[in-house]
Amino acid sequence: MKRLFIISNESVFENEGKYFCDNLDMKSTPEGLSKYYEINLIARKSKKVRSHEIKVRNIKTCNSFLTFLFQILRLVKDKDSKFLIISITPYTFLACIFLRLLKKKPIVYLRSDGYEEYKVILGFIGPIIYHSMFSIVSNISHLISCKEYILKGKKGSLVYPSQLNESWLSNIKTPNFKNIKLLFIGRIRKEKGIFSLVKLIESLQKVSLTIVGDEKNSKETINQNNVNIYEIENKTQNLIKYYDDHNIFILPSFTEGHPMALLEALARRRPVIIFEEIKHVIGDKKGIFVSKRNSNSLLETINYIRQNILEIQEGMKKNHLPTNKDFIKEMSDLILKFN
Repeated sequence: MKRLFIISNESVFENEGKYFCDNLDMKSTPEGLSKYYEINLIARKSKKVRSHEIKVRNIKTCNSFLTFLFQILRLVKDKDSKFLIISITPYTFLACIFLRLLKKKPIVYLRSDGYEEYKVILGFIGPIIYHSMFSIVSNISHLISCKEYILKGKKGSLVYPSQLNESWLSNIKTPNFKNIKLLFIGRIRKEKGIFSLVKLIESLQKVSLTIVGDEKNSKETINQNNVNIYEIENKTQNLIKYYDDHNIFILPSFTEGHPMALLEALARRRPVIIFEEIKHVIGDKKGIFVSKRNSNSLLETINYIRQNILEIQEGMKKNHLPTNKDFIKEMSDLILKFN
């Protein structure tokens, strides 16, 4: 079995020989690829407790960039091994250059639009920083992305990420609209637009919002009467229950590539509200509605969904949603193809 080294900027917590992360993709992708490759995962060390256990044998966490590079140097001696870098960050950017200097051409997997993410986080300087890194990385690596526009005209291959399995696609329920119950599942981050959304619904007292994605020991706090917050959920059946117990899923992000939670909502046939910044995620999918980022427009969109829910759900049956099994096979085949 060929060896695949996965290099990520994600923070990973270690406890008694077990490793945990908050990003579900950081767990499921290495685990899925372990059916085809001997996986070795290199990530940043976290002191904060994380939620999802990564069930991969060989994991190394690094508490500095020097140890990060040292781990890569130790592994690069294996001539037949392949290197998969997740996203472009300062850490992974330097790792990519380091590998190329050692005559290895890494595979870089882009899950979202770094230009937009860096803009939200760092302001006008963000896209300039990301452009500098992207321009170099795109010329010294193989690119894989979940959306064509993320490649910015550079040569690359597309995959369709998904966490869906049979459990998500069975026993679908029609939502009850007696009360408006919005759901957001994702990490509480500025770029996810969650603080903007909380402020936006503050005056809509007949609308409640449930957030599932609070990190353990998080410093971020939201105190609002119509907002309920729960920790990250790692059990599929519990996640499904969250979707089924709410009538609309809302994705307030300022930037998204291929949001997994959106696919989960569509699988449970829960209408999805997004805002104009990420209308590109709609594609050919049914059941996604675009609102302006103000309370009046949001309320209009909610009322339209409530009045037309049966027709909307009927249309959502036509969606063709990728599964995790499909995604892992696509990813495995692409990695094998690259020299």
